[in-house]
Amino acid sequence: MNNNPLFHIFGEVLFDHFPDGSRVLGGAPFNVAWHLQAFGQAPRFISRIGDDPSGYEIAALMDGWDMSRDAVQTDNVHPTGSVQVLIHNGEPHYDIVADSAYDFIDGHLLGQKQTHGILYHGSLATRNPVSRKALQTTKAQHQGKVLVDVNLRPPWWERETLLPLLHDADWVKLNEAELSALCPEASKLEASMQAFCAQFDLETLVVTRGEQGAIAYDRQQHFVTVKPPPSTVVVDTVGAGDAFAALLLLGLSKQWPLETILERAQTFACALVGRRGATVADRAFYQAFSEQWND
Repeated sequence: MNNNPLFHIFGEVLFDHFPDGSRVLGGAPFNVAWHLQAFGQAPRFISRIGDDPSGYEIAALMDGWDMSRDAVQTDNVHPTGSVQVLIHNGEPHYDIVADSAYDFIDGHLLGQKQTHGILYHGSLATRNPVSRKALQTTKAQHQGKVLVDVNLRPPWWERETLLPLLHDADWVKLNEAELSALCPEASKLEASMQAFCAQFDLETLVVTRGEQGAIAYDRQQHFVTVKPPPSTVVVDTVGAGDAFAALLLLGLSKQWPLETILERAQTFACALVGRRGATVADRAFYQAFSEQWND
């Protein structure tokens, strides 16, 4: 057990069910925690699973990956999370089952210890007031950076609950469509990013752009852009943003320059989309990147 984890990852864990009948373990926060574990970190993953076969399978997979389950709660009423993934024109669309176990993370079970390091959370797990309150408890006990990974999945978000989360953030990651939805006044991407950073007083904003790569803007008022190589092989894009987010966290913790963070995040995300699913159960896959980065 790590009594002083550097990363605190709050949110959903679930199974993505694909049209061909297969299913893959997922949930953006879980994917991020999985990647960080593989890169030699020991994240504290805060979530909730059902007392059901899917929940047992998640617990076993976490154990097999040496992930701590100290902050993973078991729910005797609500089922483990699940999502139906539909592919339209090569892009994933999601039918996210409501009232899943992760919607009911209990803040009273999280303890009262002050935490340090970096807190990561998305917006999906705050759709239910119970988990939203648990996140508030987690943030109240946290002394360190907060990275918010925006995940606007209609109808599971509301502006009035999302905006306070953004005001509490130091770093925010979202995609171009999400930025347009939250900042519709500015017509150009760079202007939208500048307005967004000013509105929420951010250290850094990262906007992912699919096959066009990503762009970041920081408090020093400079932009950094990365693009994937044309040779990138795409099997599926599920989890690409989570791979990117994991490297943002890793780079932030290691104080890499922003240019380096984005380059490595892009490289890792490009490798992940060449495989099926949002995580990789192959330690050698991660080891190759660690050796390349020499950190």
